[in-house]
Amino acid sequence: MNLSTEFWVQIGIQLLALAFVAGGIIQQIKYLSKQLGKLEKKQDKHNQLVERMVVVEQSTKTAHKRIDEVCEEVHDKE
Repeated sequence: MNLSTEFWVQIGIQLLALAFVAGGIIQQIKYLSKQLGKLEKKQDKHNQLVERMVVVEQSTKTAHKRIDEVCEEVHDKE
């Protein structure tokens, strides 16, 4: 069985194409991984903001209750 030069050239071209495609996929995976890391950082910042807002809302509710109590005391004294 004798394989021609054209066959080997074609195999070489196919291997090069495969290498380029694999390299492109690897680069794309690295890029997406980097972007995912940035997105995770933004998500963490958002989650911290939400946690702080919950504390602020609880504090506001307490402040409103105190204000209402003071208003009732003032109205009762009048």
